[in-house]
Amino acid sequence: MNLHEIMYPVAEKFISINGEGQFAGELAVFIRFRTCNLTCSYCDTRWANSENSPAELIRLEDLICFVKNSGIQRVTLTGGEPLLQKNLDKLIEELIKNHNLVEIETNGSIAIKKFAESEYRPNFTLDYKLPSSNMENYMLTENYEYINSQDVIKFVIGSQEDLEKALFIIKKYQLLKRCKIYVSPVYNKIQPAEIVNFMKKNNLNQIKLQLQLHKYIWNPEKKGV
Repeated sequence: MNLHEIMYPVAEKFISINGEGQFAGELAVFIRFRTCNLTCSYCDTRWANSENSPAELIRLEDLICFVKNSGIQRVTLTGGEPLLQKNLDKLIEELIKNHNLVEIETNGSIAIKKFAESEYRPNFTLDYKLPSSNMENYMLTENYEYINSQDVIKFVIGSQEDLEKALFIIKKYQLLKRCKIYVSPVYNKIQPAEIVNFMKKNNLNQIKLQLQLHKYIWNPEKKGV
């Protein structure tokens, strides 16, 4: 395939800090793709999730140039759901060849095997959608065979029921032996202190509570941050 012909529907691209995950607080180039296969109850990027959502078709080489000209090493591929994009592996390969550090934020419903076994392997931040998301039935737990200590599984918590289910999944799949674990409250749905109390009650060592930094630095509805 001619790399000059590859294009991607990009909802937005910008430079900011990572608001969550293992690289929170670090500068990154964000490339947000259009389209998602899930409709989470608390989704904050619905405006980018439809196949008809506003997006610019951008050539692979132009995205590479955008990243290179930014002077930023870390790149976060997000959405929507980035793993739905055709030829995403080509973009990852070119970024890594250019010495970029690539992270994929994925919703946990799409197979990562192809990307995890690639010579050009990115880091994964993989969601497990809990009951309050209304999307738990779509979770692809086979993905846990392909994650490692460089990856994160993230649980977005909206209720006490979510906390109990997160603990069940962590134990069932022995996730602490596989990767890093982060828990994050749904903004304005559950108090972070409730999560801390649950962590203390259950002796949740090695699990990190994290708030979404960008929602505290800027207006929670602001795009491009």
